[in-house]
Amino acid sequence: MPADERQQRTDHLTGPEWLDLLSTGEVEVEGRLPWSSNHSFLARVLTTGPSPRHGSEPESRKAVYKPGRGERPLWDFGVDLYRREVAAFELSAAFGLDLVPETVLRLDGPLGPGSLQRFIDADFEQHYFTLVEEPRFHERLTELAAFDMLCNNADRKSGHVLVDGSAHIWAIDNGLSFHADDKLRTVIWEFAGTNIPDRLLSVCDAIVESGAPERVARLIDDEEAAALVRRARAMLRSRRLPAPRDDHRAYPWPLV
Repeated sequence: MPADERQQRTDHLTGPEWLDLLSTGEVEVEGRLPWSSNHSFLARVLTTGPSPRHGSEPESRKAVYKPGRGERPLWDFGVDLYRREVAAFELSAAFGLDLVPETVLRLDGPLGPGSLQRFIDADFEQHYFTLVEEPRFHERLTELAAFDMLCNNADRKSGHVLVDGSAHIWAIDNGLSFHADDKLRTVIWEFAGTNIPDRLLSVCDAIVESGAPERVARLIDDEEAAALVRRARAMLRSRRLPAPRDDHRAYPWPLV
């Protein structure tokens, strides 16, 4: 039966259920997502057998599939950016930050190895520049600014910050992260000079104490893992979010 004729389920999946579905489900590509420099695809993921939630009917959910073969090589990042997408999720998940949607590595994707991420049903009229106008989101956005500092995110555009129907803030498109050199480029500068949230300082403390989490370290190289520890140590020393530097390209392009 074609995917668009299958009954679609809208009830909530837990994080572990999402990870199981993304890791083991059948992936069907529905079409390319617009406005992405690398090839990103809207996909549907289905259980390969009866759903434990719905009996004989398969589970069917939307996801974002980013195959390595669709990446445009960059002089500084090279290829396999999809691994960094997964690493960003693993870092968020290791410390319960819940900033990055569930993302897994699929070596058996329909277009080859790539990342597969839960699709966020967001209000796509909203993005960072609109969300920052609402004080209720400031605490979460400050955490995201610190997370991006720790990940060394080189491409935090406004449109990469989503809010879902439960007013939960999510960070997507994390492929340009974890470089060993300073690459922080972001639109989130409104909180420059403010204290790094205690929750992120606790993350930094754990990384300095024990190193990069194993599930992150296996997705990046040794130099990048060591740089993650150095950034965590620097954040513990400064304890404040930085301001844009005059000698460093601080903003991504385009901004949205």
